[in-house]
Amino acid sequence: MCTYANATPTTCIPSEQPEAQTVTMRVLLKLTLDCTPDAAWTALRSPAVFRQVSSPFTTFESLDDGGFPESWTPGDHRVEVRGLGIVPLGEQSIRISTEQRGDVRLVHDTGGPISGPLTMVTRWHHTMAVSPGDDGATLYRDRLEFSAGPLTPLVWVGFWAFWQWRALQLRRLAPGWR
Repeated sequence: MCTYANATPTTCIPSEQPEAQTVTMRVLLKLTLDCTPDAAWTALRSPAVFRQVSSPFTTFESLDDGGFPESWTPGDHRVEVRGLGIVPLGEQSIRISTEQRGDVRLVHDTGGPISGPLTMVTRWHHTMAVSPGDDGATLYRDRLEFSAGPLTPLVWVGFWAFWQWRALQLRRLAPGWR
């Protein structure tokens, strides 16, 4: 499994899943955000924040009637994805579910690509979790598990770099979340 924690890479070991005969890799983040857990929870469920932390490397346009909701609701949300706002990467389903385990609140995205070059990704499970941290801050954990066939290790490099950008953006934006 490829692991990333506390802003430094720690390991990168592919894990085999014999039943699927595919390699699944992970990108992990663990950050302290300068905001309350309630503010972070609201932000994690916001399509506007999702777009802010993804830009400019990846842009998303809603394909759903009425565009993006104010807050993600459970279910499927179709989007068009572009690299750098220019290069068409295809359509993707963002399949949202949420759960709570004690004081930990989680958002899961188990959607995946629908069309275009993104379809090289054959498995997608993105989980973001928030919980109380020290001094009113928020402990944020982010885990992406994915497969892309024989290209998985190469795709991991791109996702890892993109997740570093997300981490910077989350830290930058969090103090303004209320």
